[in-house]
Amino acid sequence: MTTEIAPSRPENTVTAAAVQVSGVRKAFGKVAALRGVSLEVLPGQVYGLLGPNGAGKTTLLRILLGLVRPDDGSVTVLGRRPGTPEALRQVGALIETPAFIPHLTGRTNLQVLARARGLSDAEVDRVLEVVELRHRGDDRFAGYSLGMGQRLGVAAALLGGPSLLILDEPTNGLDPEGVASIRALVRSLGAAGTTVLFSSHQLGEVQQICDRVVVIDRGLVIADDTVTAIRDRPGSVALDVWATPADQAGRLLAEYTGQTPAETGDPGDRHWHFDGAPDDIPGLVRALVAAGIDVHEIRRERQTLEGVFFALTKHDDEPAEES
Repeated sequence: MTTEIAPSRPENTVTAAAVQVSGVRKAFGKVAALRGVSLEVLPGQVYGLLGPNGAGKTTLLRILLGLVRPDDGSVTVLGRRPGTPEALRQVGALIETPAFIPHLTGRTNLQVLARARGLSDAEVDRVLEVVELRHRGDDRFAGYSLGMGQRLGVAAALLGGPSLLILDEPTNGLDPEGVASIRALVRSLGAAGTTVLFSSHQLGEVQQICDRVVVIDRGLVIADDTVTAIRDRPGSVALDVWATPADQAGRLLAEYTGQTPAETGDPGDRHWHFDGAPDDIPGLVRALVAAGIDVHEIRRERQTLEGVFFALTKHDDEPAEES
């Protein structure tokens, strides 16, 4: 992938928060899409927006672009009101499925957009190169695969070298190679100083490339922190203990930690599991050894972002899955 990401920034590049959202509410009829959302995205951050379907992610992104007006709360994008010409000149966006003219080539579709903004054909060539579509730029859009269409949408969002890039599910429909390509692109953009805010269901990708993550569920922000901090939330680090005699080890583990470990594994691999790792693991090992218990293995494992996400967004009122 080319290392040329964006042209140099204009002299008036904003240095305050790239996105500032405070107490935003939005309802569609009786359905509350957003219920007091607040968040801040700093310049140069790669910021992941996560949540189940219907959580309010796309509504929030549309508000940032001025496509939807909030019912309450305040929003600024690059220090300006969303949707104003001053803000939109420095924002690139891909929301949901990109729309292009089917009988025109990918290059011509981008040229139409570029010329409407006073940009040159050289800028079209640049963004086609960035998303690795230059060799297919002269093919009609009607012949593009879903993944190629997504990449052309990202190319359109990159026209003009925006200070803020907003992407809604940019890896939708991409094969593993295409997902890796978009991941490398987002990393490069962040390293070059572009602020990227994107929603995704590819939690493994988010874990690898984001500086911060916000989780929205039922219109509320339920987590907003670095990926590391979210993965280190209380109860998100598991512990497995292999020790014999197993029954005696289980009793001591429960007494020492105040937690009841779960017995797991088959008879030949019987061990004890804690969903939340005890704080004093070295002390726990010393207590086991002092009691004459043989410790064969201790395995501490931090949950993936995906595991924490599912734990955060699980609701007790949801019906159990049928077996």
